[in-house]
Formats: sequence, C-alpha cells, structure tokens
Amino acid sequence: MEQFTGVKVFSATKAWEREQISERVTDWIGSNPGIEVVDKIVTQSSDSEFHCLTITLFYREQGKAS
Repeated sequence: MEQFTGVKVFSATKAWEREQISERVTDWIGSNPGIEVVDKIVTQSSDSEFHCLTITLFYREQGKAS
C-alpha cells in the first residue's frame, strides 16, 4: 500500500443506503480535489437480518511528500 495521510470510511446497512453508496463516494471525491486516492478496501458483512457494505478509502493530500 502506498503512503497515505488520511482515511475516509463510507458504510451502509439499509438497502437504499447501499444503492446510494457509490454516489456518496463520488460526491466526496469531487468535493475534495486536493486528495489522491491511493488504495481502497470494500467489505461486505452480514448476518441473518442485516447486510453491511463498507468502502474504505486511503488517500493522501496532493503536494505532500510520500
């Protein structure tokens, strides 16, 4: 994994939240033009009743030393 200066976590448990999670990620990236995403982890977990989707972005601020 490359050097990173920050982590942003998006999670959703309700069906409509899971459907919208990619838009939330895209909006956040668009609202933060000074960052570069250097890695990501997508995690899905569930039990008999609930399903959780988590997207974790590792980023660095552009212009910062690696």
